[in-house]
Amino acid sequence: MTSTPPPSHGRARRRQRPRARHRSVEHAESFSRSLKALDFLARNGVQVSARVSDLTTGEELLSVDDYVIMPTAGIGTTLLLVDVAAKLNDTEFAALTILDRESTDFVSQSGIWQHLQAPSLPVADVAALIGATGDNLATNVLLRKVGLDAVRVRTEDLGLRRMALLDVARDKRGPDDAPHLSVGSMKEVNWLFASLARGTIVDQATSQRVVSWLSLGHDLSLVASAFGLDPGSHRTGDHGLRLFNRTGVAAGLRAEAGVLTGTRAGVSYAVGVTFTDDSLQARLAVIDALRTIGYDLVEYVQD
Repeated sequence: MTSTPPPSHGRARRRQRPRARHRSVEHAESFSRSLKALDFLARNGVQVSARVSDLTTGEELLSVDDYVIMPTAGIGTTLLLVDVAAKLNDTEFAALTILDRESTDFVSQSGIWQHLQAPSLPVADVAALIGATGDNLATNVLLRKVGLDAVRVRTEDLGLRRMALLDVARDKRGPDDAPHLSVGSMKEVNWLFASLARGTIVDQATSQRVVSWLSLGHDLSLVASAFGLDPGSHRTGDHGLRLFNRTGVAAGLRAEAGVLTGTRAGVSYAVGVTFTDDSLQARLAVIDALRTIGYDLVEYVQD
């Protein structure tokens, strides 16, 4: 079963000024700190894009240039996980199917498989490595197995037109390579994560598999740094909070998408920021703004 696609959007436009545009919504006061933090970044030449929605009602709680297509780095591997999770329904692609890593799969960036001795792992374990650590080697091994074309078709079947996994993970991108690992609009990224939480991506079993892999995520350094969760152990919830998320990190890029539920409500969120990463101060300013969004999310979902 294919879930209902997100609403279509007009063509993305390049912004003439780096100032965020905000939409007035009923709960704007709940995210006043977020708007202020993002506006500060935008006034200083940073491109910002964000979308936050109530998980139950679908109501828009925060929207800042959420239609803009931008790099999303590791967030795009969620599309790969969706395709792999759906294929596990096929007996010829079982969770225990063994995949071998090859020398061409290695990337000296994020992940732990490159540091392990095991040359082969089951499909489900490879997917878990991506969910837990954004493992680039695991990403490339799975992509070699299923193929980028299959992920593209799956993405289109979901109705996503502004989100795509473009390439394998690479140490360096040459002129003949895709310029980014993945791209997307925060509106569609937010829709994807909300739909995973509702169990409507492909089917309930597929959605649950993807959520189980993403709930292993260890990167709580951005928006999720405000949640006070244990990076290595938060699957069962803590102080009433439950989270699954995926981050995208690259030079001049910080992005995060996820679903946070609390004692009062639940939210889906997607935030992306591109900036000139020429100083530690510039990077820390971006991280502080993303953490501020996290504080507002916690206040919204908790009693």
